[in-house]
Amino acid sequence: MTRSAFLLAGLVTLAPLAAPGTPNPARAQEPEKKVTLRWYGQSFFQIETSGGQKIVIDPHAIPTFGTPRVSAGVVLISHEHNDHNQPEVLEDATTARVFRGLIVSKDGRKTDWNRVDEKVLQTRVRSLATYHDAVSGMQRGKNTVWVVEADGLVFCHLGDLGHQLTPEQVKAVGKVDVLMVPVGGIYTINGEVAKKVVDQIKPRLYVLPMHYGVPGYDDILGPDEFLEGQKNKKMLPDTNELVIPLDAKTPDAPTVVVLGWKKADPVAPPKKP
Repeated sequence: MTRSAFLLAGLVTLAPLAAPGTPNPARAQEPEKKVTLRWYGQSFFQIETSGGQKIVIDPHAIPTFGTPRVSAGVVLISHEHNDHNQPEVLEDATTARVFRGLIVSKDGRKTDWNRVDEKVLQTRVRSLATYHDAVSGMQRGKNTVWVVEADGLVFCHLGDLGHQLTPEQVKAVGKVDVLMVPVGGIYTINGEVAKKVVDQIKPRLYVLPMHYGVPGYDDILGPDEFLEGQKNKKMLPDTNELVIPLDAKTPDAPTVVVLGWKKADPVAPPKKP
């Protein structure tokens, strides 16, 4: 046997084949691919993709919820009420791409929908025209539904929806994995109508109620009407995060997830040199 052949035989002896079904150590160390959804009260959400891209929807500056330090590369605003249209509260407000669902005339008297269908990096964002009330906007004007497609998942944020959807609107929304739906009534649909909208859209994985009253901010109703009778629900009062694995299996029914929130600590003033 030559020297090279002897060395090759030794290497084969030292590296036997793994038994079938044995986990691959290299694969076991790969991080789980996931999307993280965070709620900051009212209708303010951040979607963070598996690649770290951050999409914020309807940022606000409501004192009850404090001023959380939130960053975004993309900002989506459903309409121009001040509890939904405050991108300046974000850490990187000057560099984020901001998409507004409504266009307001210079004199402030007229609004129209801004049709958006854009791809930013690997994320697609598109808008759908709806109303803020059940009388074609005569009371509260127009509203925008946002559909975000990222990492193979589809997120739908209904903004301040004020009515059930038409069949044409349901078709335009398309298949949805995660739905964010207002439930507090008074200014939006209430809990009972929200249930009907969920049934219309049929989200695959999760339903997250939003825009409802909380202690210290109770001029709208709480989530109880929407939660009543929900058989598959999860209460997460100690976290504002929902982590969604990209390989999540389709359940028999979507889970209604009620996230918590904690008032952010005030930003410390800069230290004097």
